[in-house]
Amino acid sequence: MIRSGPLAFLKSRRDGTQKSRVKVPSETRYIRKVSSRILASLVPYAVDEGKVFDIKLCIEEAVRNAIVHGNRSDRRKAVKVAYWVQDGSLSIEIEDEGPGFDHSKVADPTSGPHILKNSGRGVYLIKRLMDKVEYSGNGNRITMVKKLQ
Repeated sequence: MIRSGPLAFLKSRRDGTQKSRVKVPSETRYIRKVSSRILASLVPYAVDEGKVFDIKLCIEEAVRNAIVHGNRSDRRKAVKVAYWVQDGSLSIEIEDEGPGFDHSKVADPTSGPHILKNSGRGVYLIKRLMDKVEYSGNGNRITMVKKLQ
């Protein structure tokens, strides 16, 4: 199914698994729309409320990072999201059109001088709350996995 407009969804098959995709412009007003769509797809799985909260937080942090830091809020650039459930786990890929970054060089927000900073917690939270997190070679794509049960 393809919808026209800025919030376009596409469903496809990959190795027998239903994979849904969404592409949104780099505007923060789409963050909750993306997370709501993904969370709605989890209803049939009766996911624990605590896990739903973790997933929502991580989706919104990753999409915000892609929009604000990756694409520098450039409306001409898009954020692509793909998500699917396979073998009892939700996988989410979020990709921006920016140059990427080295996630290993992000300061630990729980140590020393970084504790009082107003930013820099998203990557840390995602790594702590998801079961598996991987970044692409240049850092402009994140893949997050959460076990649903």
